[in-house]
Amino acid sequence: MKCDVLEKGAIVQRDRETYAIAPHIPGGFIDVAKFRNLVNVAEKYNAAAMKLTSGQRIAIVGLKEEDLDAIWKELEMDIGYAIGLCVRMVKFCPGTTYCRHGKQDAMDIGRKLDELYHGYFLPAKFKIGVAGCEYACNAPNFKEVGLKGMPDGWTLTAGGTCGAKPRMGDLIAEGLNDEEAMDITGRIVHFFESSDSPKKVRLGRVIDKIGLDEFKKAINF
Repeated sequence: MKCDVLEKGAIVQRDRETYAIAPHIPGGFIDVAKFRNLVNVAEKYNAAAMKLTSGQRIAIVGLKEEDLDAIWKELEMDIGYAIGLCVRMVKFCPGTTYCRHGKQDAMDIGRKLDELYHGYFLPAKFKIGVAGCEYACNAPNFKEVGLKGMPDGWTLTAGGTCGAKPRMGDLIAEGLNDEEAMDITGRIVHFFESSDSPKKVRLGRVIDKIGLDEFKKAINF
């Protein structure tokens, strides 16, 4: 029986024969030429479907294992880490770049966090969400680190998860500028990296175990 191929970002499908890949598209923003090539490659290798994912990517579904290397070479795109124990996504919205509701520049800080942490290996899967306004359309409160843009700066939460056992993130700080938000996010990532929690235990469960006050002390906040 075939399994996921982590080093190729390939997720085995229900038929246990074919794979899906999800090239990395930071924030879901892709230029026309790359999008056109993505479609052409999917067509060339007889993909069963293309899917817009919740992680702001475009998955190519139904690929043969023997074609994976050639596909990645022709795509000329990085792997999107949709599987594995790592930072699987830094999800961000248009913020003040395009959205009329934007209060903070979600695209700028989102891209910076993506460059630093996408694919960063950790004890469990980890997600970061950056929303440019209080409407929080990409659900930052349900990410391990969530940033929400308000008129006076960023509100930061930690420990959120969705899925089978959803947990809303705990409020850590408000009124942060970009530099402060980046700094605290980094402290949280590195705290989790160095924690002695068992593998696959999400950050929110670690906070529940040690308590929010101890967590804040651990990240020097």
